[in-house]
Amino acid sequence: MKTYRFTIKGRVQGVYYRKSVQERALKENFLGYVKNLPNKDVEAVANLDSSNFNRFVEILEEGSPLSHAKEITKEEMEPMEFNSFEIRYSA
Repeated sequence: MKTYRFTIKGRVQGVYYRKSVQERALKENFLGYVKNLPNKDVEAVANLDSSNFNRFVEILEEGSPLSHAKEITKEEMEPMEFNSFEIRYSA
């Protein structure tokens, strides 16, 4: 299991993107979080392996009915532990 950070660019804020991603991620037992970034992008972090990586990316691509993810970049990061999949809010 590896921890990945995704940055999602496009029409992803103010269109229920985070809530839609959270609902699908919880339904499929993913662990991590999703949050808005100050530059209007969205960040998603999740623990994934080869069996579920592509499905998580599909969830990010699908988003909400009003959203449009134009670009999704990923990077592997230091492992993190999560108990659920939550929406995080910036301070």
